[in-house]
Amino acid sequence: MKFPLYIAKRYLFSKSSNNAINIITGIAAVGVIVGAMSLFIVLSGFSGLKDFSLQFTTVFDSDLKIYPKSGKTITFSEASEAQLKKINGIESFSKVIEERVFLQYKGRNHIAYIKGVDENYNAVNPTDSILFLSNWFTPGQQEVVIGFNIAHKLSLGVNDYSDLLNIYVPRPGTGQIVATDVANAFTKKNAVVSGIYDVNEELNSKYVFSDIGFARDLLKLDSTTVSSIELKLKPNVSEEAIRAEIQPIFSEKVLIKNRIQQNDALYKMLNTENIAVYLIFTLVLIIALFNVIGSIIMMILDKRKDIKTLYNLGTTVKDIRKIFFLQGTLMTTLGGLLGIGLGILLVWAQLQFGFVNITQTLPYPVKFKLINVVVVFVTITVLGLIASKIASSRVRKKLLQ
Repeated sequence: MKFPLYIAKRYLFSKSSNNAINIITGIAAVGVIVGAMSLFIVLSGFSGLKDFSLQFTTVFDSDLKIYPKSGKTITFSEASEAQLKKINGIESFSKVIEERVFLQYKGRNHIAYIKGVDENYNAVNPTDSILFLSNWFTPGQQEVVIGFNIAHKLSLGVNDYSDLLNIYVPRPGTGQIVATDVANAFTKKNAVVSGIYDVNEELNSKYVFSDIGFARDLLKLDSTTVSSIELKLKPNVSEEAIRAEIQPIFSEKVLIKNRIQQNDALYKMLNTENIAVYLIFTLVLIIALFNVIGSIIMMILDKRKDIKTLYNLGTTVKDIRKIFFLQGTLMTTLGGLLGIGLGILLVWAQLQFGFVNITQTLPYPVKFKLINVVVVFVTITVLGLIASKIASSRVRKKLLQ
């Protein structure tokens, strides 16, 4: 191995007498460096964009959430509540009532979801992290907190007691609504907007937060009925152990979802996009490595006399192939490491100085992850080995005769 490696390093770092081969080798090396750098930067950019897209989950979604397996509600009695409080791994929990509602204000309409939460909600999901304007609602009062987009669409401000927000929900029952009896088909409640929250484009148009008592009165539900229960876990507890303790508390079948499962569609979409981006840039790398194959083949032809001499001195065809295989491997590995190094510098510069912006005030999010370094290095190494194997296979006995 030492002899082929020595010759391979000499061929890699020494200039050829043919200037065209030097140019082709240089282009191949630059292609590997740029390809590795581009793949690392893109993966780092996507990692930052993924974290940026999911940052709302840490402030809006709970550690665990209990849903009904079928239907819209579950029964949560005082006895069940007492049992849930006894589970050591749970730091706090909040009962939630959620249903689709129709909002009306000064002739403007919007369909949203009312989310009635109890006084423990702030301990599960800190509301100060999402509150954009004014204050959270006061429990027991007819106050609500609406999303920024809802406020914009309805042209609705805060603490306007002269014009209240009208909230409608269909009354329970069957059959069609008669045109002359529309008023009796809906339950209506008025509320003053105490604050406006801001999370993201979708959620800002979706929810109206209220006290759980207000939501129960609007939906005509009893005190033991909830839509879901949101839980905050203590640090370093076993999620699976908590799940096992929760299940027996409820007489009905329930679903228990963590933060990722609550946003599984978004996670799947982002992961799919990440794989797609990786495959696209890997294809670019494969195309760039064709230059490596070409440069090695040109080197084989250029060094034909040297190869014949080595063969006549007793070097086997297998060892000669190994020389050019190692040359290609060294080119791609060193080029990949240099490309990753340059990529790390550019990612660090973006993190420090934010020279690429999405908007005038928002730098493009990037994130340095060691896994991205490993993925790029393994990709460039594997592809380099394949390219080198293909090129070195051109060394045959026929060429040495």
